[in-house]
Amino acid sequence: MRCVRLLVGLFLLALSAAGARAAELRLERDDRVLVLAPHPDDEALACGGLIQRALKMRLPVRVVFLTYGDSNEWSFAVYRKHPVVVPRAVRAMGLVRHDEAVAADRILGLGPDGLTFLGYPDFGTFEIWTEHWGEKPPLRSKLTRVTAVPYASAFRPGAPYKGEEILRDLSTLLHDFRPTKVFVSHPADHNPDHRALYLFTRVALWNLEGELAPALFPYLVHYGGWPAPRGLRAAEALTPPLLAPPATWSSLEVPPSARARKRAALQAHATQYRYSADYLLSFVRANELFGDFPVLAPGAPPEPAGTVRSDPPEELTPAERAAFVGVEWRAVRLEGDALVVSTVLSRPLAEAVEASFYLFGYRRDRPFGRMPKLRVEVGMLGHRVLDQDRHLDGDTVEVVREARAIAVRVPLAALGRPERAFVSARTSVAEVPLDWTSWRVLELPAPR
Repeated sequence: MRCVRLLVGLFLLALSAAGARAAELRLERDDRVLVLAPHPDDEALACGGLIQRALKMRLPVRVVFLTYGDSNEWSFAVYRKHPVVVPRAVRAMGLVRHDEAVAADRILGLGPDGLTFLGYPDFGTFEIWTEHWGEKPPLRSKLTRVTAVPYASAFRPGAPYKGEEILRDLSTLLHDFRPTKVFVSHPADHNPDHRALYLFTRVALWNLEGELAPALFPYLVHYGGWPAPRGLRAAEALTPPLLAPPATWSSLEVPPSARARKRAALQAHATQYRYSADYLLSFVRANELFGDFPVLAPGAPPEPAGTVRSDPPEELTPAERAAFVGVEWRAVRLEGDALVVSTVLSRPLAEAVEASFYLFGYRRDRPFGRMPKLRVEVGMLGHRVLDQDRHLDGDTVEVVREARAIAVRVPLAALGRPERAFVSARTSVAEVPLDWTSWRVLELPAPR
């Protein structure tokens, strides 16, 4: 145990030396712990030690799963030894993953009464975030082929696949459980469901301001080349990847006995373990990490610019790799009565490659579903502006282009004169994402 404490202590010292504000994550006697997981297995991967620590302290703990994880057809093919693509079979695999989560969390010490499954579409919640609000119809899941929660064991069976419905469920659970600490997926995560859950959670917490003020602790699961090295290295500390901008990290020590139970819990997620054991075991370490980006505010000092990626991800096809254009933030700032977001590219946009900018406004006195959700799509020859799928006049925004940089200037009025905003950018070819920036949260001056 003394060696573990020394190892984690040296890890925190290294983080401090690198300029990050590292802190030991402490649970207090009056804490109420809520873990929000995009899929079954994320709770054990990122929070298996945390859950055990909280239960050992006899703290109230609840785990909420956004999806049943029913669209991971590659892992299902390994598990079933044949492709699983028929909608009814896909939904059946969702029930398998539900049961795996129940078994895994029982190993961690948490019974079925501490688990909630929402049942929204695996690999579809980010599309709901960007395009399915208000009068838009519900999303149809690509594999299950349904437009509403199909599971009788879910929190609200039959809930339509729409943004308002996810917010409704998260808000209800937050209000009823009244957590003091919320652990949720990270806005820099490469899995779209992970990014979506963070964003939905932010809105739900804003809607409950004045009633709840829990601390938010995002955890990272999917990020290129991380954790490194892969495989079981239970005596080693988990160190964070280099994010742009740097995140503020906290670390929770995981003692050897808790690491052993965490490993067993991951093995209980059999569909995933058989497919990617080395990856899952990479998270069985001497600590667990939680961190977030600072909220941007007008007048704050500029953040250091990140390094734009130039090497394509391995999962892209050869044609997609050849078209790859990396993107990273240059700056996000207010200019008068407009919000300006600017990015740097690894190379100029080529034919069929687009850079998309997402700008969503929030204000407390208006339902989030009714606020503008702008997407500015910039191609080699021009740009277009959409609010979900509704086309707006191109003059709604101003686009300034350089060979390897793009800036978009959006009047605050076009965003509904928000109090807060979410911003992100990505590059894509034929709707396939190539690269993207982390989602950032902005605090804006009070609307006039």
